[in-house]
Amino acid sequence: MIAHLRGTITRQQPGEVTVDVHGVGYRVLVPLDVWEKTEDGAEQTLWTSTYVREDRFDLFGFLDHAGRALFDQLLLISGIGPKMALELCSVPRGLLAQAVHEEDAGILTSIKGIGKKTAEKLLLELKNLAERHPEVLRSATGETGGRMDPDAVAALEALGYDSPTIMHALKSLPKDLGTTEERVAAALRSL
Repeated sequence: MIAHLRGTITRQQPGEVTVDVHGVGYRVLVPLDVWEKTEDGAEQTLWTSTYVREDRFDLFGFLDHAGRALFDQLLLISGIGPKMALELCSVPRGLLAQAVHEEDAGILTSIKGIGKKTAEKLLLELKNLAERHPEVLRSATGETGGRMDPDAVAALEALGYDSPTIMHALKSLPKDLGTTEERVAAALRSL
């Protein structure tokens, strides 16, 4: 298995980069937040998870060990494939931790492709995961929290934005915004 790649990054379409390692280009699928933090032409290390099936061989890349561990643990959950696991890894880990802490499956339904039943099952699995491996729900800065406004998420979804874009926009808002309307307006200005 390929544990990590260090090389020159070329950003492709959102969610995909090429890592040139001594003249060999590796196509690596990454969460949207990782894609946004990479720069064309920069040398960077991506911690990778190799996904092999009879009809595919994919590399998934992350900026830290915890991101890769979360992805690998999500793949162990029945019904979660690499596409859904990558979508979940695109969501801020603090939001996943918030869903577990508050036992709120509704937070998870704001993620693309997750309905009510899947969210309830996923919440139980995440709770179990958080008990066994609490480090995987911490961000690179060590944060596990940060309250996400579910009404703002729903409003932005209704306007047609996808989950990773919404989460990224809301995560970067100033903390002093008091109402959902202020958060939605500020998020729309940043998109």
